[in-house]
Parts: sequence; structure tokens; C-alpha cells
Amino acid sequence: MASFSQFGSDLYTGKRSYDIVGRRRLWYTIAIAAIVISVVVPWLRGGYHLGIEFTGGSEFTISDVSTLDQNPATAAVERVVPDVVPRVSQLGRDSIRVQTSQLTTAQNDDVAAALAKAYDVSDTKVASSYIGATWGADVLDQAIRGLVIFLILAAAFMTIYFRTWKMSLSAMAALLHDLLITAGVYGIVGFEVTPAAVIGFLTILGYSLYDTVVVFDKVRENTAQDAEGSRRTFAQSVNLAVNQTLVRSINTSVVALLPVAAILFIGSYVLGAGTLRDISLALFIGIIVGTYSTIFIASPLYAHLRIGEEKIRKSDQKKLQAAARQPA
Repeated sequence: MASFSQFGSDLYTGKRSYDIVGRRRLWYTIAIAAIVISVVVPWLRGGYHLGIEFTGGSEFTISDVSTLDQNPATAAVERVVPDVVPRVSQLGRDSIRVQTSQLTTAQNDDVAAALAKAYDVSDTKVASSYIGATWGADVLDQAIRGLVIFLILAAAFMTIYFRTWKMSLSAMAALLHDLLITAGVYGIVGFEVTPAAVIGFLTILGYSLYDTVVVFDKVRENTAQDAEGSRRTFAQSVNLAVNQTLVRSINTSVVALLPVAAILFIGSYVLGAGTLRDISLALFIGIIVGTYSTIFIASPLYAHLRIGEEKIRKSDQKKLQAAARQPA
């Protein structure tokens, strides 16, 4: 613990430093490659696996089953409606959930009866619900609208707070990076995208934005000192800010990941609660990606956008020339 504290102290004072901003092209390459994979692979796999809340359909829950084997549910549905491919999952320790595309009322009743027979339970142990396609499409539309509104408000906040659109643009690029990669993991692995997962997406965007604001506050503080006789170039000041907040970002992420990992484990393996699993899974992926983007995308991109400005370029040239005249 003492050595880690010393490590953080060395980063803050500049005694130890990692050239994160200077290697920004490497981070851009990694980010672009990750985004391309996150977009192309789900498309090659046939798109995202949207939950029944978005697509509409029928859902059946069989309670108090003596076995959690999912094959009887699949076979029962296929006997009644052969052209339907059911999605079967475990709920808790004694329930099975079956989701299908839209069924008629008669088909719905027949499937419920077949499921009760397959698991040897009474008809009262099989609960069924129906979600219309129109309602599902409306939920998807509202989710996309909420995301767009969030990004617009976040961009406006960053511009007003930091008084520069370039910080806002850098933060938004990091947020889009987080969203695309988190959603890409869902598409690549085949996780079901549910409203709970969308809530998780929006939550991790807020987390990433918070982390970025903290780092940018330090960036603004360091770059404000450049006009007061500092020998650092603009990029060096930004890089110092990233190093000074590096340990804090790592600690915050670890502290956030521990309870999320616990919820993910409990939701998936102990309770079998789909909502807990979906939210915590999105949070778990997003926190990791968000921490990366704050350090390796947002700050280096901001430095990249600013170092070409005439005032900063001339100031950096003078500082570099003065440094070159210093005796070795």
C-alpha cells in the first residue's frame, strides 16, 4: 500500500511520468480498431439480440419446476408452433422463462399447457404475458431519444463549464467510444439488449463523463499556469494532469467495479435475476471502457485539438527553444 501511495505521489509531482499524450496516435489506433470490431462483428452476426420489450412477443414463466433443464421448454414450444424459435433462460433457482415471437391467443394457451405438461406442474404455475410490437417499438424509440438528449445536454454542459468546445468535443468522442464498444461487446457475445441494459448504458456514460470532468479540471488548472512562466509545453501540461489523476481514476474504477461485480455474480448465478444481470453487466463493461477512454482518448484528443492553435504553437516553440539552450 505504501509503495502504491508513493507511486501516486511520484506521478503527481512529476518525478515519474508516462507519456500518454505523446503516444496519442497509438491510442487512436487501438480505439479505432476496437470501434470497427464492435460495429462490424455484430453486423456480421446478424445484428443485436434485442429483448422482447423492444421487439414484442410472448413470455412464459414456469414456477416451482423440479428441474432447470431448458430442453423440455424448447421441445414443448416447437411441438405447438414449429416455426417459432424460443429463447429459454433460468430465473432464480426454481423457475424457467420462455420468450417467443408474437403468438395468437390460441397458440399462447396451447404453449402454456404444453409447458405445464413438460415440467409436470399445474397450469397455475405457468404465467404468460404479451408485449405488442407497437409498444416494443415505442420503448426502443424512447431509449434512442433519451440517449440523444443525454449527449446533447452533456455537450452543452461541458462547453459552458470549461468555456471551450474542444473539451466538449473530446469528452463526447470518449462517450461515443464507450457506448459503441460496450454495445459492441453485447453484440459480439450475443447478450440480450433489454431496457435494463439501456439503463446501464446511460449510467456508464454518466460515470465516464464524471471521470472526464475531474481530469479536465486538472488539465485546466495546469494549462492556466503555462502563462505564468511555466516551462511546460501545452501537451506536457495535459500529460502531467493525466498522470496526476491516473491513480485516482484507477482507484475510483476498482471501487466501483467491486460492488458491480458482486451484483453481477448474485444476479446471474445466485438469484438468476435478469434485470440485475443486465444492468450490472453493462456497468461492468462500461466502467472499464470509460476509465480507458478518459485516460487515453479524451485528454490526448483535447491536447491534439489545441496544440495547433497559433498562440499555443508559438508559446510551445519558445519553451522548446529555451529548453534547448539550457546547459546539459
